[in-house]
Amino acid sequence: MSERCERIHPVPDYDFQGCFRLVSGSMRDVPCKIVNLEEGWPTVNVGLLKLDRALTSARDGHVMALKLIHGYGSTGVGGRLREEVLVALDRFKRNGYIADYIPGEDFRLSDEASWALLKRDKSIKEDRDFGRGNRGITIVVL
Repeated sequence: MSERCERIHPVPDYDFQGCFRLVSGSMRDVPCKIVNLEEGWPTVNVGLLKLDRALTSARDGHVMALKLIHGYGSTGVGGRLREEVLVALDRFKRNGYIADYIPGEDFRLSDEASWALLKRDKSIKEDRDFGRGNRGITIVVL
């Protein structure tokens, strides 16, 4: 595992080299955390429980960003976890529980939220999913 990222749930065969860092107001590095919500093929409810636990853990640990792996239903079925995660994140954003979220397909230079993150930390451009339109991930800014 790279020193730049910390896994909450193990992700087999996933490259952690591209996980970005954000700098907190105190100027200390706070790595993003990668959370694999689809590990073990959970039901939507179990996946949402993993999301809730990961957000709580990240907030308690003063982590500024999470990279969620939720998949996108590439088998032609499914994708429900992705849809429900995005619905939950939208609700969390409206309620002030998270600052923002960026679906993987929008995680690129021309996206306003991605641009705001990039202004905070240039290493975001090194993330393996930046600019690739990966519908299977979402970035959460706390």
